[in-house]
Amino acid sequence: MLTVVAGALAVIAVLSLPWWLPGRVVALRVRLFNRVNGDEGIPVPGDLVGVERFREVYSHPAAGGRSKGAALSDLFWYWLAPGPEMHQEHLEAGERYDAVARATRGFMSVPRTEAEELTRRCVARTLRDARGLVRLRDLMMPLWAEFSYELVFGRRCPRVARDLIIGNANDVVTALKGCGLRHMDRRDRLTRYLVDQLPRVRHPLPEGLSAREQALYLQGAFFNTAVVQLSEAMAHLLMVLAQHPDVQARALASGPRYLDQVISETLRLYPLFGVAHRVTTGEIPLDEQTAIPAGSVLCFNYPEFHRAGFTDPGRFDPGRFDHERSHPDHASARELNHIPFGIAANRPCPAWRLAPIAMRVAAEEILRLYALDSTAAHTRSLPNRGPCLLTPRYAPRSAAHRPLLLFVRFRDRWEDVWRSLVQLVLGSYMVWDARRQRLCERYFADDGQPVSH
Repeated sequence: MLTVVAGALAVIAVLSLPWWLPGRVVALRVRLFNRVNGDEGIPVPGDLVGVERFREVYSHPAAGGRSKGAALSDLFWYWLAPGPEMHQEHLEAGERYDAVARATRGFMSVPRTEAEELTRRCVARTLRDARGLVRLRDLMMPLWAEFSYELVFGRRCPRVARDLIIGNANDVVTALKGCGLRHMDRRDRLTRYLVDQLPRVRHPLPEGLSAREQALYLQGAFFNTAVVQLSEAMAHLLMVLAQHPDVQARALASGPRYLDQVISETLRLYPLFGVAHRVTTGEIPLDEQTAIPAGSVLCFNYPEFHRAGFTDPGRFDPGRFDHERSHPDHASARELNHIPFGIAANRPCPAWRLAPIAMRVAAEEILRLYALDSTAAHTRSLPNRGPCLLTPRYAPRSAAHRPLLLFVRFRDRWEDVWRSLVQLVLGSYMVWDARRQRLCERYFADDGQPVSH
């Protein structure tokens, strides 16, 4: 009797939850962030620059400023500390940026077959015991921590290093999502470890940097950005496969070409970048009467650009990228509004070649091992970390399969309500604290001297 009553009360509680609350909270967060952070920024696409000129303006030589002169930079530097002044994505153009970018290309220049084999080894080591209900982003972090470590050091990742990398990356992405505050002690432990490991790197590091600066460069490029972005990208890809059984079945049966289409459509619908800001270092003419002045902050909206020009843009359809078949959205790669790794003329992601190779191999290996199912919400920001049910590929489904998926759905909706409130409070605090600390503004005001975090 008590069990029946408890079940009835649980159903009533679920049905009475304020499902409207997360959407309202998101809208409130946007207003609060805009108010705290000021009205800085020219949206692209927007009233001044339409979709049709997105690439042109993004590629303009004067759209190359990255951090200096943008209040938004204080927020990103805060999230990416320690060492945001050494993060490749946030360095201004010049000799230091060129040296850092050259070093990154050296680490990334791995032959395809070597990258594929490295991915297979990392999948085999890190997913050996995975099964049941998982959070996909959490599941992927050890894989890409080991992958990035081997890229940098050319040897297998020790468990102590993997734990430090995961702790650092988790802390960064949790703060970025507003789901938790920063814990700088977790990040500083990785920095100290990397300083000690510098003699063991497999490629030359940027010249003219102190040992700490070299460690912070590695931490920002490989153990913040690479681990976080690859984990997020794979979580999106696996969520798509989990929620589209027909696509999952075809990806398992087809060759790599179809899986490449699935990856492209995943990155179109769920781009890893929300808004990328650039600071104009000169005037950008738009027509004879109009120009974007120097010192403007351009906010390039990836999700909006990726939706423009596509039929039914919110629908997942890998066929958009099958150029051998008739499809209303077919166009050349240059004509599609699809730039998952940025634009070559303006700081493209250095992993633009390596990441798709590694993602495809990882997906192939995971599909060979597991069937994936998920009933959780799938949004671009993925604050729920991708709840999913993993079942060994050829194991019979248990009687608990459907109840587990129902549980995932209702738990996710419960969590979404309280998580939205947490994001509102913690996100607002971090925006305020970033503006208070002014890491980027102080750095340039002090002629490029490191600042505390």
